[in-house]
Amino acid sequence: MRSITVMLSTLMFIVLIISTYIYEKQDPISLPQPIQPTNPLEQQPESLKPTTNETISYTLQKNELNITYNEGNDWMKVPIDTESLFQGEYRGNQTELIEDSYVLTEDMAAFLYAEATSVLLKYSHDQGNTWQESIITDSFPPMRFKKVDFLNESFGYAILSGDRTMSQEYSTVFLTHDGGETWEKTAELPSTRLIAFGSFVDEQTGFLSYGTINPEEPDVYMTQNGGDTWTQAQFDIPGNYDRIFVQAEEPIKEKDYLSVLVNQGPNGDYAGGKVKGKFISEDNGVTWKFLLEVEPDEAERE
Repeated sequence: MRSITVMLSTLMFIVLIISTYIYEKQDPISLPQPIQPTNPLEQQPESLKPTTNETISYTLQKNELNITYNEGNDWMKVPIDTESLFQGEYRGNQTELIEDSYVLTEDMAAFLYAEATSVLLKYSHDQGNTWQESIITDSFPPMRFKKVDFLNESFGYAILSGDRTMSQEYSTVFLTHDGGETWEKTAELPSTRLIAFGSFVDEQTGFLSYGTINPEEPDVYMTQNGGDTWTQAQFDIPGNYDRIFVQAEEPIKEKDYLSVLVNQGPNGDYAGGKVKGKFISEDNGVTWKFLLEVEPDEAERE
């Protein structure tokens, strides 16, 4: 009887050893993992939205500059550091580009920016498929006023000002005749007042309007030879409008003459301060005569 008990104990011990060995050799059973809820905001990248409601627009989302030619359905990235677009005295909102510091049309995309002391232009003639870079000037102080525009595929201009001290500053104009590839500086400008407006109406005729702090009369310099010389334009202001219409805006071509709106400056209070005077020139900008008053709504359509 005792021998049977010993045999059974030995057999059970052997079975236990074998079972333990088999258990250790088996792959561990993986338990099902609980499904983690997903956050749709983390899964979906931020969609780009045009800054304006125009077909051709841009966005500065994600600290990038992207442009669209079909209301935001497709985007092209501009290879530029967005911080460089706001260098200088600008202290405004960096969710929108500085007015007049860029061109965005069917045929041209161009963006004015600064790196160290250089002022440059990043531009494309094929809707952003390829990009070029040109140096407008490699030495310029921090900018206050900056404007770039193209009148056609070849001719463009850049108006820059900087190094402001109180109501004085340095300003200059650069022109391109090859679509932005190279730039030439015009003659030195005769005024050190702060620029308010500037433009060219054709490749030879350009205007610079000075005076942003308490102007008392229009102060406009013009060129009729592509910037070789700048001379002061003359405004014949009727006595009843003396010191009322004081700051000239950008002239435009109308029929066989030029016209320009002259506003009341920052402190005007005549008829609510928003009425402007319309002046015309029949000698391509040398002299200007008063035509009529323009109400605010009409001025916006001019």
